[in-house]
Amino acid sequence: MNGELLCKNRYRVVKSLDCSEVDAAQRMRPAAFMEIAQETAYLAANAMGFGYNDLIGARQAWVLSRMTYKILEAPKWRDVVTSTTWYKGEAGPFTLRDFSLCDASGRPRVLATSSWVILDVDTRALVRYRDLAVPVDRERVCPDHAIEELAERVIMPRDCEPELVGEHTVSYSDTDFLGHTNNVRYVVWAMDHLDYQELLRRPVREVSVNYSHEVRAGERVQLWRHRKEDTVWFDLKVAGTQAVSICMKF
Repeated sequence: MNGELLCKNRYRVVKSLDCSEVDAAQRMRPAAFMEIAQETAYLAANAMGFGYNDLIGARQAWVLSRMTYKILEAPKWRDVVTSTTWYKGEAGPFTLRDFSLCDASGRPRVLATSSWVILDVDTRALVRYRDLAVPVDRERVCPDHAIEELAERVIMPRDCEPELVGEHTVSYSDTDFLGHTNNVRYVVWAMDHLDYQELLRRPVREVSVNYSHEVRAGERVQLWRHRKEDTVWFDLKVAGTQAVSICMKF
């Protein structure tokens, strides 16, 4: 994808949805939105001077910690969409980035907010924001909200008895350029453990994801699921350690 800076603090990518990004109902898959957002964020940070190219020399990288997105109406195959992102500054230990995905008429189809941390790619330790290798120009901060609330912490109800619905061994196609499981893959695995026909009849409308522990190639991930009415929770664990939590709402 290629994009452009709209102003000092907004970046956009315009693309048409490929056949690989939609399901059998020709609607954009929730994971496809995450892939688009991930690439838009990467391009935006580089264009604004604090992206991968700027940080890797100091062995630092941005890592997604939390994300919540609301699918107002999923675009369809071959629809032209505009993915726009902006950096919202810091909140506690996180830095914030929002997204909107709009159709050709400018109507919002997906709104998202995300929280990021900085990783030392060698030690895998978190880096404090004040130790970021390249300070962020404050003119790059945009206070607007796609979703005003911070990406929520996902917690499976404590009084439930989740069921083990599957296991997945992380392989070559699951990993990214930092050598850990790409953040989109967890949502793909979770959705593969929902009812196929229901997903075609009644698409997922909201997804929240928390990433708490890195997962690498060769590790075996257990998927634990609990559902109550129109909400489904997943806990993804490696050797009993919580790695990722996901909440999906129909």
